[in-house]
Amino acid sequence: MHKQIAVVTGASRGIGRGIAQELSKTHQVIATYRGNREAAESLRAETGAEILQSDISSAADRAALVAFAEQKFGGIDLLVNNAGIAPRERRDLLDATEESFDELVGTNLKGPHFLTQAVARQMVERRSGRIVFVTSLSAYATSLNRSDYCMSKAALSMCAQTYAARLAPEGVLVFEIQPGIIRTDMISKVESVYEEKIAAGLLPQRRMGEASDIAKAVRAIADGLLDYCAGQKLNVDGGFHLRTL
Repeated sequence: MHKQIAVVTGASRGIGRGIAQELSKTHQVIATYRGNREAAESLRAETGAEILQSDISSAADRAALVAFAEQKFGGIDLLVNNAGIAPRERRDLLDATEESFDELVGTNLKGPHFLTQAVARQMVERRSGRIVFVTSLSAYATSLNRSDYCMSKAALSMCAQTYAARLAPEGVLVFEIQPGIIRTDMISKVESVYEEKIAAGLLPQRRMGEASDIAKAVRAIADGLLDYCAGQKLNVDGGFHLRTL
């Protein structure tokens, strides 16, 4: 049986790697990476994924990714917009730079928006396909020393909703996953701080998330278990989003 084709952006490590590992059980995965070729090669050896160097903020790289999938496999059945970056330096809102803002918006918002636009056009022609946006609890929870990251994720959350509304009538389903505090390289420098906060009650489930937790949510989408849930936002955050008195 012909495997469906899944693209996972930013898949060399962290959440993206966990998603690629999970999807490779059932899909032919195209895993993109920006700079860490060694990690990408190890993913290919482990899972059989195709790897492709791609800077999601680059229009040329996005076009090359879509063309590669079309020419080699005939198209994309599942797109997981996972690639994202944190600011190079955490700065107070009043000191954050325009350069950092532009870099984060380019990768975290513009890139997935226009990649989705290109992929969605092909999916609409086939009247089938699934698209996942991996955003963050930072889409609604402010961090004053990385405001540009929060803004990019908040906008990406709206991006997911607009695509969901536009594409559902065309047979293409769009979902958003909002990860909570997930153990990845992105938080390695402040992991101990988060662990202390979690132990003190920050998360109702009292544990940090793992990449596999996000991958399981993507699995449910990939398997069609949420096919009557267009635009659904999945909080994979150990209950962080709950408000209690």
